[in-house]
Amino acid sequence: MPSALIIGYDPRAIPGVDGDALRAGLDAELARFAEHGIDAAMTLVVFGEAVESTLVASLTKHPWDVVIVGGGIRKTEQLLPLFEQIVNLIRRHAPRAAIAFNTSGGDSVEAAKRWL
Repeated sequence: MPSALIIGYDPRAIPGVDGDALRAGLDAELARFAEHGIDAAMTLVVFGEAVESTLVASLTKHPWDVVIVGGGIRKTEQLLPLFEQIVNLIRRHAPRAAIAFNTSGGDSVEAAKRWL
């Protein structure tokens, strides 16, 4: 069974948004992976909060076929250093995994399938 790791920004750490509602949407997307025969896990990070150790643990937990980096990290200019850190950690700790990018929390399956 192919495998995918989704790395996203924790919506509960975003001021002014309904983090619980956004998280429910992310959980629904995670469940959709199983419907497509893909073993998937999600790691949510917050800028400045033990990102490296959290990601290294997730990236080395399983030999991932694809790692998806969420749009919330890529599209936010202030998070550019975090995005760079994530890409380099993927290269270092999951070198055989393809790297994919979603446009929102609702199209991670499609992003993964482009590389599986």
